[in-house]
Amino acid sequence: MAVVPKKKTIISIGTAAQNRRARFDYTIGQTFEAGLVLYGPEVKSLRLGRASIAEAWAGEREGEMFLFGCHIPEYQAGSFMAKFDPVRPKKLLLHQKEIRTLVGAVTRDGATLVPIEILFNEKGRAKVVIGLAVGKKLHDKRHAIASRDWQRDKARMMRNKGGE
Repeated sequence: MAVVPKKKTIISIGTAAQNRRARFDYTIGQTFEAGLVLYGPEVKSLRLGRASIAEAWAGEREGEMFLFGCHIPEYQAGSFMAKFDPVRPKKLLLHQKEIRTLVGAVTRDGATLVPIEILFNEKGRAKVVIGLAVGKKLHDKRHAIASRDWQRDKARMMRNKGGE
């Protein structure tokens, strides 16, 4: 019996990585979609859905925006010449007006720039959705947990009542 290799799911359009914890830890205000400057092997690894933005954040350096802490592992099928640092700062492509808005909000309001997701658009370009976020207090998090539990319990009760 021949062993059939497992097919890898390649993402051509849609979400490649998500920061699910961002909406729990932060109140997201305005969002921006920014282009992402990547090397070839990074794009291939990203298309396999192997990126992690759980500990990533965005910031300004020398008048340009960068994504720090984003981990895109090396592409295993790549050549030895195409090695790169998996957590190097990745440049974000934004208009100058957007950069000024983001930097102003961070310095004036004390907001944080949190990456929410990395996606591929219809043209196949890698984009990052950045949210202007303010940290939640502990009681806000407790309220979110309680409402989520209530929604789950309510759905369970409706499902059980419909089955009788």
